[in-house]
Amino acid sequence: MSRLITEMLKEEMKKVLAVDFPGVVEEKEISIESTRDRNHGDFATNLAFILSRKVKKSPRELATKLQASLAQNLGNFARVEVAGGGFVNFFLQDEVLLSFISEVVEEGEDFGAVDLGKGKKTQVEFVSVNPTGPLHVGHGKCAAFGDSLSRILKKAGFQVEKEYYVNDAGRQIDLLGASLEARFRQILGEKAEIPEDGYQGDYLISMAEKLLQEKGREILDLPPAERLKVFRTFAVQEILNDIRQDLDDFRVHFDVWFRESSLYQKGEVEEILSLLKERGYTYTKGSALWLRTTDWGDDKDRVLVRENGLPTYFASDIAYHWNKWKRGFQLVIDIWGADHHGYIPRMYAAMQALGLPQDFLEMFIVQFVTLLRGGQPERMSTRQGEFVPLRQLLDEVGADVARYYFLMRDPATHLEFDIEEAKKQSMDNPVYYVQYAHARVSSLFKEAEKRGFTPLSQIGAWSDFPSEEEREIVKKIAYFPETVKRSALLRQPYLICNYLQDLCGDFHSFYNLYRIIDENNPELTSFRLNLCRVVQIVLKNAFQLLGISAPDNM
Repeated sequence: MSRLITEMLKEEMKKVLAVDFPGVVEEKEISIESTRDRNHGDFATNLAFILSRKVKKSPRELATKLQASLAQNLGNFARVEVAGGGFVNFFLQDEVLLSFISEVVEEGEDFGAVDLGKGKKTQVEFVSVNPTGPLHVGHGKCAAFGDSLSRILKKAGFQVEKEYYVNDAGRQIDLLGASLEARFRQILGEKAEIPEDGYQGDYLISMAEKLLQEKGREILDLPPAERLKVFRTFAVQEILNDIRQDLDDFRVHFDVWFRESSLYQKGEVEEILSLLKERGYTYTKGSALWLRTTDWGDDKDRVLVRENGLPTYFASDIAYHWNKWKRGFQLVIDIWGADHHGYIPRMYAAMQALGLPQDFLEMFIVQFVTLLRGGQPERMSTRQGEFVPLRQLLDEVGADVARYYFLMRDPATHLEFDIEEAKKQSMDNPVYYVQYAHARVSSLFKEAEKRGFTPLSQIGAWSDFPSEEEREIVKKIAYFPETVKRSALLRQPYLICNYLQDLCGDFHSFYNLYRIIDENNPELTSFRLNLCRVVQIVLKNAFQLLGISAPDNM
């Protein structure tokens, strides 16, 4: 029932739009929000304002037109009104809202699922940090966003596969191997300089000690090319092991770890270069091969093969995305750090050159994180070893807090992470605030069981709500499937966080205002315990989308 409420409204609005404004508004622009004031209805849409900007008519005039059409098919709504400068407000019947309680109980962990994706085969590629050093807190923000988005898309009916792209080929890996060799020689007492642009981090010292213990100093007797391969392979595998462990502890698990080197081993880079040449989108300048990315809006053409005959990372990236297409993905989502912003136009241009559908690839940039310590931000640089490791943050605040803080803002905005605020066990801490609501419900059920209110009985024949606070909670519950859908449509997990803050705010107010367990009124007690039960179900389902735990006590 609940998922039909907003869907019914959207379908009716789409019918009106199809007749009077065909092709003017996209589905993701049709927003239905839960209202905060009952005088403004239970749900509202600002569609008239969106239309007004596009068709140059008054929002009030457009809202009146929408209201007149929608009022002809009220369904579960008592009435539809126009308010303010052009909002359309919808008033639900209490009987309909009350029916959501039993629906949530019946659906359990499936409540909130919607069929937006219709099984679309989707790949989300994220983190994909070069295996040249540990994950830092900025990588953690990418990891939280990619993992939560994948969970939300799956809940919204997409067939989702999570992938980590391992850049284990190229110059930076050679530099890593050479840097490890320098550290290896240093612990043997030799004077060895880390290469210019090499990796300075102390993590290479402990790695060199481990390699010495496992392989011995005889490595240095190998021919140069073979020796570099040993250092390079060992460094990559050790760092990948650490990355996997940090991600596991951060509750981020990948379905596929795809190695860049496999593209060269299977000839896929050569395949893509030949394909682009055949399509006539390349040209030679000097000894280098270029792709005409300016044909699709890039600010300059890009090199595919350097003058020394070696393919660029751009060439292997194109081959990688062609590989994704060949694997049958219909939608590919790439999540990159802020330093990759300039890559977006060239990658879209490459997809056009390959003739792939325009909606095949979506790219998202995750902005930097400033970790505050003592009021001062700490610098982060993998190359210089001056970063704040994700592991350090996890050890200090835990996975729940780190994930929630990373997710509660738009990932495209810069985040200041105040570690001291995040560690507070108080209602001012947004993570504590939402998890404490779940703990309160669990505590209520334990107390109810002691007093004999178990198992919870059916709701009974209630035709209206005992209080306005309880009505508001159920209205928020009814809006959860729509929140999941909008979060999936807009690719924004922070909408789940906003939803949780609103729901928990209503629940905490209700909890503080009313006596929930009352032996003198078992019918009302039963109703309120059932209400708490659906709150608990929705909290768990929302927490699962964010990848945080649902504690029973705090």
